[in-house]
Amino acid sequence: MYDAVNTWGLDDEFFLKFAASIPDARVLDLGCGTGRITIAMVQAGCTITGVDPDVLSLEAARAKPEAERVEWIVGDSTLIPPEHEFDAAIMSANVAQAILDDVELSRSFIDIAAHLVPGGRLAFDSRDPLARGWDAWTKERSHKIVQLPVGQSHHWYQTTHVDEAKGLVEFCAHEIGVDGNENVECDTLRFRSEEQLRAMLSETGLVVDEVFGGFAGEPVGQGIGSLVITAHKPNGAVS
Repeated sequence: MYDAVNTWGLDDEFFLKFAASIPDARVLDLGCGTGRITIAMVQAGCTITGVDPDVLSLEAARAKPEAERVEWIVGDSTLIPPEHEFDAAIMSANVAQAILDDVELSRSFIDIAAHLVPGGRLAFDSRDPLARGWDAWTKERSHKIVQLPVGQSHHWYQTTHVDEAKGLVEFCAHEIGVDGNENVECDTLRFRSEEQLRAMLSETGLVVDEVFGGFAGEPVGQGIGSLVITAHKPNGAVS
């Protein structure tokens, strides 16, 4: 269902180009989910380690063609083998927003920095709170029909609570399946400002290179309501 709802798009192209631009790149995909981009990077010639705490997502990833070429790790950044070094790391699909605690997200950035080679790069995305994307999470504005092998299902998002001061947004994903039954899964995301994310990266020793408002290089505030951030580990930094 996740792959059917979230089809390949400009964000996938951005992260694939980011990783595959380095010949024979060793890449960390942190929060790899069902492995769509992960396997695409393998097919582009990269050596990939995919890390995600969700067992069911990794089961779906492992079932895909060429999944055996990926090193899959169930867990978070603390479980990356200490000897691993990467030329690039990505956190796609707004995975940073699923990490609600600032200390935990900072720990993820620290772990990434520790495993990047000097000059190694990080790219990730997070929704810009100034764009107020949660306002569009209603049945009327987010409804889509999803084509599955067994028929059509209906899918939409509904915001249930917003704490703008803390950047916390509670929402539910609704699905009416082919059988007519409705399934509802609720979650919480953390919307952090560009300033907050820049500060967190700086504290880990990573240097911000670019911040875009979308995956076509739009300025912040003029794109799709995203913060697309690239950073690097300075040469001379200790792994």
